[in-house]
Amino acid sequence: MAKVIFVTASLTHGGAERLSIAVTNRLAERGHECHAVYIKSVGTQLGRIRLRNGGTVQCLDASRYFDGRTLGNFAAHISRVKPSAVVAANPYALMYSSLALRLSRLGVPLIVTYHSTRLLGAKEQLQMAIYRPFFWMADCSVFVSERQRRYWLRRGVLSRRNEVVHNGVDTEEFCDRWSPGERGMFRRTLGFSDADYVIGMSALLRPEKNHVQLVEAIAALRNLGIPARALMIGDGEMRGAIEARARELDVERHVVITGLEEDVRPHIVACDVMAMCSFTEGFSLAAIEAMALCRPVVHSDVGGAAEMIVPGCNGFLFPVGDTRALTDRLAILADREVSKKMGNKARDMVERLFSEKTMVDRYERILLEICRTRSGTREAVAS
Repeated sequence: MAKVIFVTASLTHGGAERLSIAVTNRLAERGHECHAVYIKSVGTQLGRIRLRNGGTVQCLDASRYFDGRTLGNFAAHISRVKPSAVVAANPYALMYSSLALRLSRLGVPLIVTYHSTRLLGAKEQLQMAIYRPFFWMADCSVFVSERQRRYWLRRGVLSRRNEVVHNGVDTEEFCDRWSPGERGMFRRTLGFSDADYVIGMSALLRPEKNHVQLVEAIAALRNLGIPARALMIGDGEMRGAIEARARELDVERHVVITGLEEDVRPHIVACDVMAMCSFTEGFSLAAIEAMALCRPVVHSDVGGAAEMIVPGCNGFLFPVGDTRALTDRLAILADREVSKKMGNKARDMVERLFSEKTMVDRYERILLEICRTRSGTREAVAS
């Protein structure tokens, strides 16, 4: 069994953090000794961590982007735990993990999971120039889609070993068990009638998620006579801009923002379809959660979207930023017989390819192979 430290930048409500917690929990259930470390003191998902076998949770409480005191404390923690591997989620956690491992002088494997596909601004591009050498020093980079892997390898973001593990969802937890009556009652509490065509979007209200485009699609659909309304599950910095655009288009009362929700499932089930308008994604966890709940997804053609969605079968793709194409595809799914048929096929796809068990099996196999390889190398050198 392995002893592993999983490192995240924080424990905020983000997909990378949620997946890191899921893998940590599941490997702990399988008998591995798992420890969780988060660098910045944002711990909104702390309650989701369930460790066993002496596992610990450590907040490094960094007060700035690069904190020397935090780095020293992290190195000391690694020396105490003596892990057989460290797994960092995304480049910021990779940087801290790589430097702390050097300070600890423990020659254990370092694995990084990477969840982004595009750098949206000059700041992120500058940061990647800093992070790229840390990828080169890592034992393995795990990308979340084949398209994302190819994108970054062409740009020199790679490690000695480069793998793809699609994100996965717990198909028992994300299963539509709500009766039609329960669904109708919850829709009414949100202000929707049975006749409304409810289009959901489950994502933090951040610029790269592009919620404003869904607002524009709602206005276009209503101009076509389709009773479309939006349910945005989340909160964030773009809330004001989204609400302002809804007022400009006179659809303010047709756009509902829930705020952060601990359990997104009933909100997804209240929707007829789900949309993802993102400028960038790796492999959307929100999308496969919706698919597991039998909801077809209309997704911008970014990241691994084409690896989860077969257009016209279990959802649709549309070119990034193309509101007319988004509107056209959402209009097709306004037919509930069509959306129900596609939603059932979406569920089948998740069960076959994107279950949490399949994902954790892959991570466990990669982790154990890398640990065995490093152990064999040390033994060969010692002899």
